[in-house]
Amino acid sequence: MDTFNWFSPLLGYGFCGVVCLAVLEKFVPLFPSYLLLMLLGMTILDIHGLAFTILATTIGSVIGAMCWYCIGKFLGADRVAGMVERYGRYLFVNPQFYARITNAYRRNHFWVTFTGQLIPAVRIYLALPAGILRLHYPTFTAATFVGSLLWNAPFLCLGYGIGASHYDPVTVGFWAAVSLVGAEGLIATSLTIYKRANG
Repeated sequence: MDTFNWFSPLLGYGFCGVVCLAVLEKFVPLFPSYLLLMLLGMTILDIHGLAFTILATTIGSVIGAMCWYCIGKFLGADRVAGMVERYGRYLFVNPQFYARITNAYRRNHFWVTFTGQLIPAVRIYLALPAGILRLHYPTFTAATFVGSLLWNAPFLCLGYGIGASHYDPVTVGFWAAVSLVGAEGLIATSLTIYKRANG
Protein backbone atom coordinates (compact mmCIF):
# COMPACT_ATOMS: atom_id res chain seq x y z
CA MET A 1 0.00 0.00 0.00
CA ASP A 2 1.36 3.43 -0.94
CA THR A 3 0.00 4.81 2.33
CA PHE A 4 2.66 2.94 4.25
CA ASN A 5 5.70 3.83 2.13
CA TRP A 6 7.09 6.02 4.89
CA PHE A 7 8.08 3.01 7.02
CA SER A 8 8.38 0.40 4.26
CA PRO A 9 12.21 0.65 4.13
CA LEU A 10 12.41 -0.77 7.66
CA LEU A 11 9.79 -3.43 6.93
CA GLY A 12 11.97 -4.57 4.05
CA TYR A 13 14.42 -5.95 6.62
CA GLY A 14 11.85 -8.40 7.95
CA PHE A 15 11.92 -9.33 11.62
CA CYS A 16 14.87 -7.05 12.44
CA GLY A 17 13.19 -4.15 10.66
CA VAL A 18 10.00 -4.50 12.69
CA VAL A 19 12.05 -4.76 15.89
CA CYS A 20 13.89 -1.55 14.96
CA LEU A 21 10.60 0.20 14.23
CA ALA A 22 9.32 -0.72 17.71
CA VAL A 23 12.56 0.51 19.30
CA LEU A 24 12.34 3.83 17.45
CA GLU A 25 8.76 4.28 18.68
CA LYS A 26 10.17 4.40 22.22
CA PHE A 27 12.51 7.26 21.34
CA VAL A 28 10.66 9.22 18.65
CA PRO A 29 7.06 9.56 19.91
CA LEU A 30 5.84 11.60 16.96
CA PHE A 31 2.35 10.13 17.30
CA PRO A 32 0.64 7.60 19.60
CA SER A 33 2.07 4.10 19.40
CA TYR A 34 -1.36 2.56 18.90
CA LEU A 35 -1.64 4.39 15.58
CA LEU A 36 1.71 3.00 14.46
CA LEU A 37 0.70 -0.50 15.55
CA MET A 38 -2.64 -0.27 13.78
CA LEU A 39 -1.02 0.96 10.56
CA LEU A 40 1.58 -1.78 10.83
CA GLY A 41 -1.17 -4.35 11.31
CA MET A 42 -2.81 -3.17 8.09
CA THR A 43 0.29 -4.24 6.15
CA ILE A 44 0.15 -7.84 7.43
CA LEU A 45 -0.93 -10.41 4.84
CA ASP A 46 -1.72 -13.53 6.89
CA ILE A 47 -2.07 -14.93 10.41
CA HIS A 48 1.54 -16.12 10.48
CA GLY A 49 2.68 -12.60 9.66
CA LEU A 50 0.47 -11.31 12.47
CA ALA A 51 2.10 -13.60 15.04
CA PHE A 52 5.53 -12.72 13.65
CA THR A 53 4.81 -8.98 13.96
CA ILE A 54 3.37 -9.25 17.47
CA LEU A 55 6.54 -11.00 18.63
CA ALA A 56 8.86 -8.59 16.80
CA THR A 57 7.17 -5.44 18.12
CA THR A 58 7.11 -6.83 21.65
CA ILE A 59 10.83 -7.60 21.53
CA GLY A 60 11.46 -4.12 20.11
CA SER A 61 9.42 -2.53 22.90
CA VAL A 62 11.45 -4.41 25.50
CA ILE A 63 14.75 -3.37 23.90
CA GLY A 64 13.59 0.26 23.82
CA ALA A 65 12.61 0.09 27.49
CA MET A 66 15.96 -1.52 28.35
CA CYS A 67 17.72 1.39 26.64
CA TRP A 68 15.78 3.91 28.74
CA TYR A 69 16.54 1.81 31.84
CA CYS A 70 20.28 1.95 31.11
CA ILE A 71 20.11 5.70 30.43
CA GLY A 72 18.46 6.27 33.81
CA LYS A 73 20.95 4.02 35.57
CA PHE A 74 23.93 5.74 33.95
CA LEU A 75 22.81 9.35 34.41
CA GLY A 76 21.34 9.13 37.90
CA ALA A 77 18.45 10.95 39.52
CA ASP A 78 19.80 14.51 39.55
CA ARG A 79 20.94 14.65 35.93
CA VAL A 80 17.75 13.02 34.65
CA ALA A 81 15.60 15.45 36.64
CA GLY A 82 17.60 18.34 35.17
CA MET A 83 17.19 17.00 31.63
CA VAL A 84 13.44 16.56 32.11
CA GLU A 85 13.22 20.13 33.40
CA ARG A 86 15.15 21.52 30.43
CA TYR A 87 14.22 19.27 27.51
CA GLY A 88 11.13 17.36 28.62
CA ARG A 89 8.69 19.51 26.69
CA TYR A 90 10.27 18.34 23.44
CA LEU A 91 9.53 14.72 24.36
CA PHE A 92 6.02 15.32 25.75
CA VAL A 93 7.07 14.79 29.38
CA ASN A 94 7.04 17.49 32.07
CA PRO A 95 8.57 17.44 35.59
CA GLN A 96 5.20 16.79 37.25
CA PHE A 97 4.48 13.82 35.00
CA TYR A 98 7.99 12.44 35.57
CA ALA A 99 7.61 12.82 39.35
CA ARG A 100 4.31 10.89 39.27
CA ILE A 101 5.72 7.90 37.41
CA THR A 102 8.78 7.90 39.68
CA ASN A 103 6.63 7.91 42.82
CA ALA A 104 4.59 5.03 41.40
CA TYR A 105 7.54 2.74 42.06
CA ARG A 106 6.96 3.03 45.78
CA ARG A 107 4.40 0.29 45.16
CA ASN A 108 4.92 -3.21 43.70
CA HIS A 109 7.69 -2.99 41.10
CA PHE A 110 6.38 -5.76 38.83
CA TRP A 111 2.81 -4.52 38.70
CA VAL A 112 3.79 -0.87 38.26
CA THR A 113 6.02 -1.82 35.33
CA PHE A 114 3.39 -4.15 33.87
CA THR A 115 0.47 -1.73 34.09
CA GLY A 116 2.68 1.14 32.96
CA GLN A 117 3.12 -0.58 29.60
CA LEU A 118 -0.64 -0.31 29.08
CA ILE A 119 -0.79 3.47 29.55
CA PRO A 120 0.10 5.85 26.69
CA ALA A 121 3.14 8.10 27.37
CA VAL A 122 3.82 6.33 30.68
CA ARG A 123 4.89 3.21 28.76
CA ILE A 124 7.67 5.16 27.04
CA TYR A 125 9.30 6.83 30.04
CA LEU A 126 8.58 4.48 32.94
CA ALA A 127 11.88 2.67 32.38
CA LEU A 128 13.85 5.86 33.08
CA PRO A 129 13.09 6.00 36.84
CA ALA A 130 13.29 2.20 36.92
CA GLY A 131 16.93 2.49 35.89
CA ILE A 132 17.61 5.26 38.38
CA LEU A 133 16.17 3.11 41.17
CA ARG A 134 18.09 0.09 39.81
CA LEU A 135 15.07 -2.19 39.91
CA HIS A 136 15.65 -5.92 39.69
CA TYR A 137 16.49 -6.30 36.01
CA PRO A 138 14.87 -9.72 35.31
CA THR A 139 11.64 -8.60 37.02
CA PHE A 140 11.61 -5.34 35.08
CA THR A 141 12.26 -7.12 31.78
CA ALA A 142 9.60 -9.78 32.36
CA ALA A 143 6.96 -7.22 33.35
CA THR A 144 7.83 -5.06 30.35
CA PHE A 145 7.57 -8.03 27.99
CA VAL A 146 4.15 -9.12 29.25
CA GLY A 147 2.79 -5.58 29.35
CA SER A 148 4.12 -4.76 25.88
CA LEU A 149 2.63 -7.96 24.49
CA LEU A 150 -0.80 -7.07 25.87
CA TRP A 151 -0.49 -3.53 24.50
CA ASN A 152 0.79 -4.37 21.02
CA ALA A 153 -1.34 -7.40 20.16
CA PRO A 154 -4.84 -5.81 20.17
CA PHE A 155 -3.84 -2.85 17.98
CA LEU A 156 -1.96 -5.06 15.53
CA CYS A 157 -4.97 -7.38 15.36
CA LEU A 158 -7.26 -4.39 14.79
CA GLY A 159 -5.08 -3.21 11.92
CA TYR A 160 -4.89 -6.71 10.49
CA GLY A 161 -8.68 -6.99 10.61
CA ILE A 162 -9.09 -3.64 8.86
CA GLY A 163 -6.58 -4.59 6.18
CA ALA A 164 -8.29 -7.93 5.58
CA SER A 165 -11.80 -6.45 5.39
CA HIS A 166 -13.72 -5.74 2.20
CA TYR A 167 -13.84 -2.03 3.01
CA ASP A 168 -11.34 0.61 1.98
CA PRO A 169 -8.58 0.15 4.59
CA VAL A 170 -7.43 3.77 4.43
CA THR A 171 -10.92 5.12 5.18
CA VAL A 172 -11.66 2.57 7.90
CA GLY A 173 -8.20 3.01 9.38
CA PHE A 174 -8.61 6.77 9.44
CA TRP A 175 -11.88 6.64 11.35
CA ALA A 176 -10.56 3.99 13.71
CA ALA A 177 -7.56 6.22 14.43
CA VAL A 178 -9.81 9.24 15.00
CA SER A 179 -11.92 7.19 17.41
CA LEU A 180 -8.86 6.02 19.36
CA VAL A 181 -7.39 9.51 19.63
CA GLY A 182 -10.79 10.89 20.62
CA ALA A 183 -11.21 8.23 23.30
CA GLU A 184 -7.76 8.99 24.70
CA GLY A 185 -8.53 12.70 24.76
CA LEU A 186 -11.86 12.10 26.48
CA ILE A 187 -10.24 9.93 29.16
CA ALA A 188 -7.47 12.48 29.74
CA THR A 189 -9.99 15.32 30.01
CA SER A 190 -12.18 13.33 32.40
CA LEU A 191 -9.21 12.54 34.64
CA THR A 192 -8.17 16.20 34.69
CA ILE A 193 -11.68 17.32 35.66
CA TYR A 194 -11.87 14.62 38.34
CA LYS A 195 -8.54 15.65 39.88
CA ARG A 196 -9.52 19.31 39.95
CA ALA A 197 -12.89 18.50 41.49
CA ASN A 198 -11.22 16.45 44.23
CA GLY A 199 -8.47 18.92 44.97
